[in-house]
Amino acid sequence: MAVTVDLQIAFDDEVPDVEQIQHWAEAALAEVTEDCELSVRLVGDQESADLNSNYRGKMGPTNVLSFPFDSPVPIEPRLLGDLIICVPIVETEAKQQEKAVSDHWAHMVVHGCLHLLGYDHIETQEAEQMEALEVTILQSLKIDDPYGISEQGEGK
Repeated sequence: MAVTVDLQIAFDDEVPDVEQIQHWAEAALAEVTEDCELSVRLVGDQESADLNSNYRGKMGPTNVLSFPFDSPVPIEPRLLGDLIICVPIVETEAKQQEKAVSDHWAHMVVHGCLHLLGYDHIETQEAEQMEALEVTILQSLKIDDPYGISEQGEGK
């Protein structure tokens, strides 16, 4: 299986390169057996806020938005969809959560890719399943649990 990432940089700041984003996406998409493609667009607060308002009815920018692609006919390679990642939000959250910015970038790519595969976190059981999968994928990338859950199920 090959993952192709179409990276679009619409915000002038230091951001991960396409190889790094592709590495994180490949880890998240390991269950996909066919070649696939996704677009990742790195944006500022305004574009994120506009998309968040238009598509989710929520005000303000957000860290990552996922737009799965659902084709009525099979397409090769499989088009998974689009991820929109807000650069300033990722940087701010990393500082607030006292974690390496690159680790938070990895988490946002993994989180977004799982949404493209149909995972969600609206219901508690779905959230627990998705978060556990994120933790496992991030650990495979040598990144600590982003949720700070210890083996006893308590926060760090």
